Amino acid sequence: MAEERPSLAQQFRTVVLDLPRAHKQAAMILSDVAGIVLCVWGAGWLATGARTLATVEMFLLTIVTVVVTVPIAWHEGLYRSIIRYMGADLFVAGSKTALSVSAVVGFLVYAGDLVAAPFRWAITFSALSLIYIVGSRFAARVFLNRRNLQREPVIIYGAGEGGARLAASLRGSDDFLPVAMVDDNILLHGKRVQGVEVYSPTHIERLIQDTGATRVLLAMPSASRRTRRQVLERLSDFPVHVQTIPEISDLVTGRARVDDIRDVEVEDLLGRDAVPPDPKLLRASVSGKRVMVTGAGGSIGAELCRQILHLQPKTLVLYEISEFALYKIDKELRGIVESLDSDCEIIPLIGSVDEFDRAREVLEAFQVNTVYHAAAYKHIPLVEHNLLEGISNNVFGTLHLARAAIEAGVDTFVLISTDKAVGPTSVMGATKRFAELILQALQNEHPSICFSMVRFGNVLASSGSVVPLFREQIRRGGPVTVTHREIIRYFMTIPEAAQLVIQAGAMAKGGDVFVLDMGEPVKIRDLARRMINLMGLTVRDENNPDGDIAIKYTGLRPAEKLFEELLIGTDVSGTSHPRIMQANEHHIPYDELLPLLEELQVATANRDRQHAREVLKKAVAGYEPLNGIDDLVWKKQHGDAAAAKEADKVIDITHRRGA
Repeated sequence: MAEERPSLAQQFRTVVLDLPRAHKQAAMILSDVAGIVLCVWGAGWLATGARTLATVEMFLLTIVTVVVTVPIAWHEGLYRSIIRYMGADLFVAGSKTALSVSAVVGFLVYAGDLVAAPFRWAITFSALSLIYIVGSRFAARVFLNRRNLQREPVIIYGAGEGGARLAASLRGSDDFLPVAMVDDNILLHGKRVQGVEVYSPTHIERLIQDTGATRVLLAMPSASRRTRRQVLERLSDFPVHVQTIPEISDLVTGRARVDDIRDVEVEDLLGRDAVPPDPKLLRASVSGKRVMVTGAGGSIGAELCRQILHLQPKTLVLYEISEFALYKIDKELRGIVESLDSDCEIIPLIGSVDEFDRAREVLEAFQVNTVYHAAAYKHIPLVEHNLLEGISNNVFGTLHLARAAIEAGVDTFVLISTDKAVGPTSVMGATKRFAELILQALQNEHPSICFSMVRFGNVLASSGSVVPLFREQIRRGGPVTVTHREIIRYFMTIPEAAQLVIQAGAMAKGGDVFVLDMGEPVKIRDLARRMINLMGLTVRDENNPDGDIAIKYTGLRPAEKLFEELLIGTDVSGTSHPRIMQANEHHIPYDELLPLLEELQVATANRDRQHAREVLKKAVAGYEPLNGIDDLVWKKQHGDAAAAKEADKVIDITHRRGA
């Protein structure tokens, strides 16, 4: 099929838009000269009649008016503005030009007695010139803004200030045409905003069908997360691509514009309204202190660093084993320091938490007051495949760092823990619970330091999270992989988690286990469906074989559970913060834990994975693996037969746990 040839109007429009700026200005001046001549003669005809037009005085008046008009119009910016983007400023500049020219020329007309009725002429000329100046430019704007006659029809959800500004911006764009607006405010229904009619949300389905809109733009920058989530859940039922404009805070600070349209983040779909933080708790262990964050380049560690920096610490030590991750977060934080005009000293250091001497010298050299220990191996299947390395980093890394903190005289030590530590079925979960036991045991031996643990579930968009994985799979055309139809998880945004960690650490008295309120659990299958729908696509399944994206169920991964828990037992109490609870759980005295640590160290040194896992079972109450040893090196060394035999040992547990 031959490509449709552009019309003469479209070709002319393209030629005009491609002209150099100087040529466009010259064309506008010539156009104004012709228009002003017509206005002068039109005003003369209306004011004095046709008999006075063909006179020397009238020709002189025309020349004077043109000479006066062009400089005034230039001064008012009419030749420096881009016509396609002029709004209310066009009327203001046009009015000032018309009135100024009328006043100046009217005085000259009166003084020189150029026409019989100078005041009537001046008034008539000001009206005609205003109509010409504004009208001609508005017509040019409409003509030039219609380059793409096949603009995509879109519906704007939200008819407030954000929606009005977005509609005005889109009308001047080449890509989108606002065809309807939707708002929950019944007082706006039936009204028109920027020429677009406002409807009730109950009409969305009909509007999509009638207008052919394939995209809904969410223009609710000041709405709460709860409101946005409710709207997005409603829109996820329709075959439209849902996008949003930035939040009001970004618009106010200038970090974003109202027409910076982006895809809906899952934070909008799952996030909840944050509880305002307690400034006293935030500052207690940070402001004016020397703070160190381990795993500073990771998802949680990096966010902790950002929030800590806004609390004005004296020194912030970034402790990270990955050179690239350390480089990135160091560069970002230095930019924040500059923008805040802060005098906080940023110290980027490469090091492993498993290196006792390195950790101790760092803590002593910079006289660290507070440690946030976020460094850990957290990916469940990867830790199963690298069993001994998971133990070394998560268990002995915590032990060595804690001992180094004791020797260096650190005041506060906060461990970032996980819900996988409760009733663990994975090596990762067992090692994190072992790390908690270590700090609880050390607390009784060393009361001068305050150890605490903060336990929470999954964080949105963190490394290893399903959210970025699903987003990438959808962009590639699918399938979206879900391990099990019934698997559920708790989610929290990274900023909220980091903020609560800082506040929880400030509450600690010593040996405390804090549990964050994660809200309602989310079924991963439903999350995948909503993400697909909100990108304007449909799920391909038995009921819709022609859908866009399939959901593939791959089966539970090694050691993966259908659901997670946050508490061991039921002994939990509230705190001064509504989202932070304190768990009262049994722990092992240091003299009982030490032999287990020594036994685990021997097993690790001997590369004995079976023995190491048995020690984890003895130390961590409730650790019942759902799988055999999945360490890749061990399986390679011992062969499939040994791996199958090891798996048989846990088959009864697997059945009992319902996996």
